[in-house]
Amino acid sequence: MGQVAGGRSGTVCVGVVVPRTGRLSQLGDPLSFVAESLAPALAGGGPGGGGRRNVRLLCRDSRSDPETARRVVRELARDERVAVVVTMAGTKVLPAVADACEEAGLPCLSTTFPWQAFVYGRGGDPRRPFAWTYHFAWGLDDIADVFAEMWERLGPSRRVGCLWNDDLQGRLLRHPEHGFVPRALARGHVLTDLGGYSEPAGDFTPHLDTLGSSGAEIVTSAATGRDLALFAGQAAARGLLPRLMTCSRWLAYPHLTPGAHDASGTGDAPGARDATDAAGAPGLPDAGGEPGAADWAALARARVATLLYWSPRHPYRSSLDGTTAASLAEAYERRTGSQWLQPLGLAHALLEVALHALGTVADPADRRAVADAIAATRLSTIAGVLDWQAGPTPNVALVPLIGGQWRPGRHHPGDLAVVTNTALPEIPIEAELATAF
Repeated sequence: MGQVAGGRSGTVCVGVVVPRTGRLSQLGDPLSFVAESLAPALAGGGPGGGGRRNVRLLCRDSRSDPETARRVVRELARDERVAVVVTMAGTKVLPAVADACEEAGLPCLSTTFPWQAFVYGRGGDPRRPFAWTYHFAWGLDDIADVFAEMWERLGPSRRVGCLWNDDLQGRLLRHPEHGFVPRALARGHVLTDLGGYSEPAGDFTPHLDTLGSSGAEIVTSAATGRDLALFAGQAAARGLLPRLMTCSRWLAYPHLTPGAHDASGTGDAPGARDATDAAGAPGLPDAGGEPGAADWAALARARVATLLYWSPRHPYRSSLDGTTAASLAEAYERRTGSQWLQPLGLAHALLEVALHALGTVADPADRRAVADAIAATRLSTIAGVLDWQAGPTPNVALVPLIGGQWRPGRHHPGDLAVVTNTALPEIPIEAELATAF
């Protein structure tokens, strides 16, 4: 066998680039937890350990900064000779990691970022696939299907107001060919762009004027929790509260500090890991411009619905040791004292796929062979079946989406209940979709 990645006889090194500090720090928690949990067994050639080789997980802090992320990748490639890099989280940070790996000729696997953003946001073209970087997630078209199914509970061909910012996620959502808009239009819905805005927003009066004149009873958005609460509060004050609001991005994880409101990978934002809200709940935002108790009340009244791609109820098991989604979530809550997060399952699947690829090659130091192994992967993971051969591009495997809505529960601000399940009928619906009126 050739020189083993990492420079230790019999040891394979996997680089884990994760935001441990800075504005995205809480988004690094799931991947850090999984890496710390698996590291001891992998170091001893345990389950899934790169074909029974000893595997070292080298975790490096991106500091929530694209330039730091690029530097870390270069160091992992040059100094540690890692066989593959895994990463997740951040509109600017995740692409920086992927681009640095592409430049270094280093296999990279990432997630929590709509695939159109991963491809088109990096200047890619599905007809000319990336050579080294691979991804698994959902598409903007998948978000449109889930949201449209919820809109259609109010009847077919709905008028929908679109509250999208002027940054990357807004540009992607507005694109006439890639993703959300064409899929929603194809289902017969009429979309009205309420106008762009910069984050954080200060006033949505012009947007509400447009909403009022459009006749739309539904609003869809990718706003931060703070901005969506502002919009909902101003809408209610004017008697324009929509019957239904659907929002991706941060609202899928509202118990996080809003600094981490890029959990879907569609928008970076500042954060404060130790913030406390007016109710004294640790890890929730304070009054410094981010959602507090009054904001949550506005969002609760608006009955905002969102997307759901992983939960303890998903009927999947780890390919490494058979761990179930439910037991992974339970272990995370027990060890961290925090509520499970949707990215937790995807973080675990990152390492499952990386280790599977390493276990199928004769020489893990052969980076081309490792990259080709990822491209050929079809694997049942704790996040479901990931199949790069069936993806929309050779670089992408799809993760199905279903619909969720926050309801009162044992956690603050509640539990995410399944309200639509077309893409995954094996997951039972837990509640009827509730509208604002």
